[in-house]
Amino acid sequence: MIPSVLPTYSRAPLSFVKGEGSWLIEADGRRFLDLGAGIAVNALGHANPALIDALTKQAGALWHTSNLYQIPQQQALADKLVEHTFADTVFFTNSGTEACELAVKMARKYFYDKGQPERVEIITFSGSFHGRSSAGIAAAGSEKMTKGFGPLLPGFVHLEFGDHDAIAPAITDKTAAIMVEPVQGEGGIRPLPDACLKGLRDLCDEHGILMILDEVQCGMGRTGRLFAHEWAGVSPDIMMVAKGIGGGFPLGAVLATEDAASGMTAGTHGSTYGGNPLGCAVGGAVVDIITAKGFLEEVNRKAGLLRQKLEGLIAAHPDVFESVRGAGLMLGLKCKASNADIVTAGYAHGVITVPAADNVVRLLPPLTITDEEIAEAVSRLDAAARSLTAS
Repeated sequence: MIPSVLPTYSRAPLSFVKGEGSWLIEADGRRFLDLGAGIAVNALGHANPALIDALTKQAGALWHTSNLYQIPQQQALADKLVEHTFADTVFFTNSGTEACELAVKMARKYFYDKGQPERVEIITFSGSFHGRSSAGIAAAGSEKMTKGFGPLLPGFVHLEFGDHDAIAPAITDKTAAIMVEPVQGEGGIRPLPDACLKGLRDLCDEHGILMILDEVQCGMGRTGRLFAHEWAGVSPDIMMVAKGIGGGFPLGAVLATEDAASGMTAGTHGSTYGGNPLGCAVGGAVVDIITAKGFLEEVNRKAGLLRQKLEGLIAAHPDVFESVRGAGLMLGLKCKASNADIVTAGYAHGVITVPAADNVVRLLPPLTITDEEIAEAVSRLDAAARSLTAS
């Protein structure tokens, strides 16, 4: 008999009932150091007092009106994002998947309005993850994502990640955009080198096409800058944001330049819940904290400390771990042992990690994790590795 919850997840046998900062508490009372943060969502930790305050104040006033009316909290958050980024305008969604849908529509509508309706193709890369909607899985293109869900949405050109020589020849008079994650998350914490991101920007400019960045997982301070592309000194035309922007509340956004968004006029897109007062009140508090003086400097300092300790962990367990990669507090342990076994062993030693492709274990702790918690987390990872070696 099918369970009442559709069985599309392979869930760990854990039921968390409370969160405190970097910690999750199981129903049986066990405490786990959370290096997953809800897959980079709980960027400011669990039960953050500032977010609780923003949410409860707004909850006591107004939850939802729909986008038929002005929403002051939405306007305030949009203004903050425009102030701190390349963007001129913002559309709010509930998730990264919804942000992907709009990014694809926006790029195609842009060229339709320019009198080039044939420009519908979007170049994407292997290992990418852009959500599980029809557009998202078609953009990723992997068999794991698409098998059984045809016919797929056409208009995506898939290239191998890292094959720079293939990109320019793939641009044709049908190309609308290049879409890429500055750091692949699900693909195994694979950063795109700054020089490559600059090269993609140059190619887009040379051919008059749009650059779409998916910063759903690597954005909102995760790499030590507000958005990962800032390290390369380039700006996209369109950017997808979600996960950390709501600090745990479902919230996403598409940020764009005035030019790239020029085709999206009244009636061309919408969302019933997107940009509701509750979500935007929390999102505004998240942006205020992450952009406050000194916050990102602390993220970078703690990232250096974590990486240093992980290098020691790898040296101590050469049969379990191979290397560490990533940026900021978006790090991946490339494993020699099975990454699934390491994640499971972590559960037994009270530490939460997240598996990814390429036999990688993702470490995505709250950006507010303390030095002491970093030391304790690596100690628990060490114990998990020792348990695997002993077995």
